Amino acid sequence: MFSRLSHCQPVSRAIVALALFALGIALSGCAQIGDTISPAFADPAKYDLYECKQLEAERKGLAARAAELQGLMAKAETGVAGPVVAEMAYRNDLISVRAQSKLADEAWRRNKCHETPPAAPAPAAAPTPPSRSPGPGVKGGPSRAGSAVY
Repeated sequence: MFSRLSHCQPVSRAIVALALFALGIALSGCAQIGDTISPAFADPAKYDLYECKQLEAERKGLAARAAELQGLMAKAETGVAGPVVAEMAYRNDLISVRAQSKLADEAWRRNKCHETPPAAPAPAAAPTPPSRSPGPGVKGGPSRAGSAVY
């Protein structure tokens, strides 16, 4: 009986090794996808009717979202199953944001837009005096001396 089990063990190990090898090849193919499929994640005509001011705000928002997603992916990768979690949870969103950003940048160049210069700082206003609060031990705010309660 034990001779049968010892004969099956190398075959089952070979099958497990082959399955793991096939799984590794399949997953490495997914890692190569990157941004090449980005047109599937964004509408090419989304930014056609945007004005420069709208495009500027959209580009800043997309850049902030991409940075946020990259930070979340980096944070997730520090965990035990981090790379898998990062890929499953954030990769599609990041690809979508990058595709939208690429389309917004193309519309930006097509419309010959320019960055809005930063606003000049407002002149310093006169400092406001600190608000007066009731002294210690006084409840209910300012004194009501001289007011009658009926």
